Amino acid sequence: MNLLYLQYAVEIEKTGSINKAAENLYMGQPNLSRAIKELESSLGITIFTRSSKGMVPTPQGEEFLYYAKKVLNDVKVIENLYKEETEKIQHFAISVPRASYISHAFTEFSKKIDRSHKTELFYKETNALRAIKNILEQDYNLGIVRYACKNNSNFKKMFEEKELLFEPVTEFTYSIVISEENPLAKLSEIHYSDLAAFTEIAHADPYVPSLSMSVLRKEELPDNTNCRIFVFERASQFELLSENINTFMWKSPAPERTLKRYGLVQKPCADNTKKYMDLLIYRKDHILTELDKMFISELFDAKNKFIK
Repeated sequence: MNLLYLQYAVEIEKTGSINKAAENLYMGQPNLSRAIKELESSLGITIFTRSSKGMVPTPQGEEFLYYAKKVLNDVKVIENLYKEETEKIQHFAISVPRASYISHAFTEFSKKIDRSHKTELFYKETNALRAIKNILEQDYNLGIVRYACKNNSNFKKMFEEKELLFEPVTEFTYSIVISEENPLAKLSEIHYSDLAAFTEIAHADPYVPSLSMSVLRKEELPDNTNCRIFVFERASQFELLSENINTFMWKSPAPERTLKRYGLVQKPCADNTKKYMDLLIYRKDHILTELDKMFISELFDAKNKFIK
């Protein structure tokens, strides 16, 4: 049975007129009449009778039209089901440390999104533990974790236990970021002792598996200042550094344009030799999507551009 014929019959019932139905269906009236006659002949019933009120369904026609509408509705449900599947929302979610080169990569990535498709992007700045938990327990496909190189074995053991794949992104030494008006900006070389009179803007949530937070803070945050402000949000960190010239922050290499936007400068510390690393992680069973691949490409481009 031709589904179009069902649609034709339902439209005639709806309009009560062959001519109006033909007009709505963008077809000629003779062709519509012929189609209905073929349908009636194949079923062995009369679907409509012509009256002063127009085309009126017969009792058998009413029964046929009831089932015809059900069939057409089921067809519509099926079409919508698979149409929604093909138009499924593209999803990208990543957890990262607070790093300007990574946010730069995400910005460039966002510019290349095909806006003709429904897309949702999630960018979460957090610590290593939360990045791992987001992959294992939440709807995050990718993560970037940061830790001191000496803790490499701790993290790799955790990745293996959690069945996470990892790929090194970069190694670096933290620099000091300060306002252009900070007195330290005039020094040709900065030492730990120079920082004692200034307030440190610190990342609030470091984490290393198997180490207590008290031990970690002693290792990660050297006691060379009397005042420390713990801040979770990167933009607030920059705002503090910019507006309070008596502050400083340890930071991974940042793009020059980001520093200029906030009136900041980046300087190495002669006493700091500790190396850190960023690793890209994802589940072993995760197949990288096109969005994942696009972001990863931008990530390594940014790394090559800003971290020497």
